[in-house]
Amino acid sequence: MPVFLAVDLGAETGRVLRGTLDGGRLDVREVHRFANRPVALPQGLHWDVLALFADMSAGLTAALADRGRDSVGGIGIDAWGNDFALLDRDGRLIGNPWHYRDRRTESSTKLVAERVDPALLYRTTGTATLPINTTSQLVAMEGSPQLAVAERLAMLPDLFGYWLSGRLVTEQTIASTSQLLDVATRRWATGVIEALGIPGRLFGADVVAPGTQVGSLLADQRVPLWAVAGHDTASAVAAVPAGAGSFGYISSGTWSLAGLELTAPVLTDAARLAGFSNEAGVDGTIRFLRNGTGLWLLQRCRAAWGSPPYGQLVATAGTAPAFRSLIDPDAPCLIAPDDMPARLAELCRANAEPVPADRAAMVRCVLDSLACKHRWTLERAEALAGSRADVVHIVGGGAANPLLCQLTADLTGRLVLAGPVEATAVGNLLVQARAAGELSSLAEVREVVRASLPPRRFEPRSSAATDAAYARFLTLLDSDDRI
Repeated sequence: MPVFLAVDLGAETGRVLRGTLDGGRLDVREVHRFANRPVALPQGLHWDVLALFADMSAGLTAALADRGRDSVGGIGIDAWGNDFALLDRDGRLIGNPWHYRDRRTESSTKLVAERVDPALLYRTTGTATLPINTTSQLVAMEGSPQLAVAERLAMLPDLFGYWLSGRLVTEQTIASTSQLLDVATRRWATGVIEALGIPGRLFGADVVAPGTQVGSLLADQRVPLWAVAGHDTASAVAAVPAGAGSFGYISSGTWSLAGLELTAPVLTDAARLAGFSNEAGVDGTIRFLRNGTGLWLLQRCRAAWGSPPYGQLVATAGTAPAFRSLIDPDAPCLIAPDDMPARLAELCRANAEPVPADRAAMVRCVLDSLACKHRWTLERAEALAGSRADVVHIVGGGAANPLLCQLTADLTGRLVLAGPVEATAVGNLLVQARAAGELSSLAEVREVVRASLPPRRFEPRSSAATDAAYARFLTLLDSDDRI
């Protein structure tokens, strides 16, 4: 039977996994895991893509050597959105890519709005304006030597695919995070690019749909390289084990990306002002979602505390009083990575909320607040799209956090189905399997996920304390968000 290999790159770690499909069930095994360590240089924060490529190559080499008698049906790569590499006319990398959390883009959203009417930009691209967007980053680079000599832009999964295969393409779902892709045509929005003053020559690579064969490995022409859903959230949503009926989803990791899967974009001013994006999904679907801060808050607290096990932190948080301290996870002061416990404490003081007294209370504050924001985001998505979700699926790392899952069920008043935890890799593997002819549809992909990795159920529990906490949470949001 064929073996498929997935490279899944996240903000904290990268993984190489192998999957085999047999009898309608997917077996997934991790082959190699490695750290993703951004590098802080005097001029700013960067990703070390050379180290990432070395680590993923080592993992792929090990996986290919371990395939036994099985043939290799392909390799696919997914990664986070927005960030990109620049290549010169010979296809060589021009410096390590900037990190989306670098502060150089703090004034870029204003410049973007001055050059393109925000309503027109949203109607064209369907993407909310954020400092982390590719648009904001490119505008911040205006006049730089790097941009002057660059001939091609490569989103990160496409960069690594180029290095593996020698062919550069742009995959739709990762391109849709850039705020430079036309939401209707799924081609580069050339009018927007020109109006922003971004060099058009950067966008010469073909834009391809998930499931397109890019080429073959330079190291072994027998192994195809597939363009999967290159944006990790798109791969995760493809792996949501949903059946018939409408559903909401939360791709819970460093970010919480919560929303609905739709057949057409929502391009109203109300959706734009609420910060929702219409990102490309598999089979022409739209991921109508809001990009919110997620377990980043817990990750940075854990780092400040010497990296104790996540399970230990969550278990002790379960003994702390519920809803004692609440914050808005998307508060701008929480974007920077340094000393997160101090930042959370200061935000509580500023909002006249009790300052968490210990680690358990701090973790409880984070999880309670994330669950409240999950409810706010899903209810706003439903109102904007005119659609109600019968069930909420949590996929990604947050699916392994039972306290967060139960809190989300309680706050939303919906059944929560949690899992798979490795949703991005599972989606990556199954999009490859479908492209190779092993599966026939997105519905069959999700049927395989349900059969292989049954989700954990969390039934909602209603209480006056939960309702009171959510009402208090709403007072902490910006005035525009309370509407």
